[in-house]
Amino acid sequence: MPDKDQERLATDLGATVSLLMRQLRAVSHAGGLTASQRAALARIDAEGPTTIAALARAEYVRPQSMRMTIGALEEQGILRRSPHPTDGRQVVFSFTEEGRRVLAEARQAKQNWLAVAIAERLGPAEQHTLAEATELLKRLIQE
Repeated sequence: MPDKDQERLATDLGATVSLLMRQLRAVSHAGGLTASQRAALARIDAEGPTTIAALARAEYVRPQSMRMTIGALEEQGILRRSPHPTDGRQVVFSFTEEGRRVLAEARQAKQNWLAVAIAERLGPAEQHTLAEATELLKRLIQE
């Protein structure tokens, strides 16, 4: 059972990671996208072309909600539909070239902001400590 110091560390770490993620989203050029749109794009990027039903299940939302999310991304030219390879009743959604560009720009903006923040706000010893902490965080999330 965790002691008080470990509980406090867990609370502080969670809050700090949350603030970092909020800052990274803010500097992203994909800032015009909603959280659900970003989540859908991240899943399609990680898992490849997919159906609305599969996305809805993976994101724990109703298919109707996911249909609206994907529809907006399709209207913006970020996603395109194509016939399902084995089920003619379904369609799959994948990135367009514009979608890949938007995703790459968003990731680059996040990485650039973080790299500049590290370079400008942390000294060499602190950067080394951050590198060590990053390795510890990786261990925390390994299953």
